[in-house]
Amino acid sequence: MGCVEKMNYEVLLRHCSFREAAEYIRQHTPECYEVPPGFKIFDVHIIGVPPILVGIEGEDIIFPFTKPCHGTFLLRVRGGEEIENLRTRGKKVR
Repeated sequence: MGCVEKMNYEVLLRHCSFREAAEYIRQHTPECYEVPPGFKIFDVHIIGVPPILVGIEGEDIIFPFTKPCHGTFLLRVRGGEEIENLRTRGKKVR
């Protein structure tokens, strides 16, 4: 993929801080992983203040996405093969 704008996504939080995104993921997802800045998901590099949390809820991945000049958004995207990639390469928090 490579372009978030071309994905079928749902915005869960708009113009949030990394801390707010992490708290949402901790409170609302049954699976939670830490990834380093620059971690690639859906061919998109995640940027942010570590530790960056990414959640899995059912078939969806929930992750913070920062768009320069627009801020950080928390997105929900159908995970597909990326779920296994996250489980393999991320550090499981819970």
